[in-house]
Amino acid sequence: MTDRAFYHDGMRELQDRFDGRRVADALERHRRHDEFWDADRELIETAPFFFIATTWGEHVDCSIKSGDPGFVRIVGGNVIEFPEYDGNSMYRTLGNIARNPNVGLLFLRFDGKSLRMRINGRATIIDDPAVVASHHGAKLVVRVECEIYPNCPRYIPKLEQAQPSPYVPRPGQGTPPAPEWKSRDYLRDLLPEGDPHRLR
Repeated sequence: MTDRAFYHDGMRELQDRFDGRRVADALERHRRHDEFWDADRELIETAPFFFIATTWGEHVDCSIKSGDPGFVRIVGGNVIEFPEYDGNSMYRTLGNIARNPNVGLLFLRFDGKSLRMRINGRATIIDDPAVVASHHGAKLVVRVECEIYPNCPRYIPKLEQAQPSPYVPRPGQGTPPAPEWKSRDYLRDLLPEGDPHRLR
């Protein structure tokens, strides 16, 4: 994806302090890659959520993106795209991406055994009507060119499977229910034009 070094000086200083440089270099050689492996594809294509970190200057944000499995699509050898659904109108993730395309993504399963997958990437906001329409319920689409690094799951807890969110847009199910926050007295009259839960 890029010619930049996988490790910067701050990482190298700690690797050297704790005698980890050899291990770090071996992991980079054998695990970092720029094309999705079969296991990467399986994790992405079945993911009901992932975490994304974005920054712009002093503005740092980490968020969860979720949907039904398949909401994240692999559209190239190292490219994914995902929909931006209705949110809370703060646009912290998209706003950061609009100013700084560098993102960090984390895919994982809380099963205590599956590898987690870190992605360092460059994101683009897609506003093309055909692309947006191909993701049911999307307002915009984010496309990410990825540098992929799967790693150890040993600290991931094993959690019981939860029910899918009722708020995810799904074909044939009409308007999803309103989240509680949209009914708060300091917000309910301020929802954006076109929001189906806006008071008339």
